[in-house]
Amino acid sequence: MRTEIATLGEFGLIRHLTENLELKHPSTLYGVGDDAAVLSYPAGKDILITTDLLLEGVHFDLTYVPLKHLGYKAAVVNFSDIYAMNGQPRQITVSLGLSKRFCIEDMDELYAGIRLACETYSVDIIGGDTSSSLTGLTISITCIGEVEHGRAVYRNGARETDLICVSGDLGAAYMGLQLLEREKAVLKGSSQDVQPDFAGKEYLLERQLKPEARRDIIARLAEAGIHPTAMMDISDGLSSELIHICTQSHAGCRVYEEHIPIDYQTAVMAEEFNMNLTTCALNGGEDYELLFTVPIADHEKISEMEGVKLIGHITRPELGCALITRDGQEFELKAQGWNPLKASDSPSPTPQNS
Repeated sequence: MRTEIATLGEFGLIRHLTENLELKHPSTLYGVGDDAAVLSYPAGKDILITTDLLLEGVHFDLTYVPLKHLGYKAAVVNFSDIYAMNGQPRQITVSLGLSKRFCIEDMDELYAGIRLACETYSVDIIGGDTSSSLTGLTISITCIGEVEHGRAVYRNGARETDLICVSGDLGAAYMGLQLLEREKAVLKGSSQDVQPDFAGKEYLLERQLKPEARRDIIARLAEAGIHPTAMMDISDGLSSELIHICTQSHAGCRVYEEHIPIDYQTAVMAEEFNMNLTTCALNGGEDYELLFTVPIADHEKISEMEGVKLIGHITRPELGCALITRDGQEFELKAQGWNPLKASDSPSPTPQNS
């Protein structure tokens, strides 16, 4: 069944997508239904706001990205930005640009993913907008969060001798993207109705299509009494994010190749594609893991923390940003991750979300 969006109109579509929303937070006084939402945060809280714009053909490909997964991911990547500030996401607004090829059932699928993400992470949907689009699907999500006053963590706080840590593992989302792009090319060139075989590669696909934000790591850091000196999430690649932290902190860094956490499936897939595994982990992007620095005094605590790996340390700025290879060689780190504004004649990875 296919129901044209025009049968409902803009306000009818918004009502259809947002009906029966339950508000979870006392800070949400009024959500969808008026000219603006109404929020009220208690004293002692600082407000965090982040936004992401996702464009079809640039940030996602609907050939292989299910709309429900896309909705989930679009919400979660915003939550990840709030966690990266040491905060908690509380509300989102969702704005959509839709071309005529989309129907109401498509938007139900997209919103099912957004709603699932909000239920999973306890976030209120409080508003948004819809408009027609001449270029496919556009998704813009703004997320509002909170953090205890004075507890926000920025990118500019890393200091010499601080330890560099990452959560989870790196490179899997990028290898998942390469796998999907390969299968898309195979199917495009085939006259038969062949279904791709993804057996044994489920982890890579999940990391690309349905990433999770690391609120568990934020909770563990708080429980251990660790307050990071700098932090951000890894959306554009470890190398790019490290350079961001070092640039804004006026510092250098040393990262050790042997300590970069990489999943077995990622290693197998990189070998299958004849790609350098460390390069994939450094520059792939879309892992949405947390990269953060802590004082050296927290070494013992951080070493015992599940899901966190110590990969290097902060140095003086004149030493620059470098990767130390397994055989002891030193190479300058370069920001080679996803850059959506890179000139078209420059080499760049396959488009992925930033």
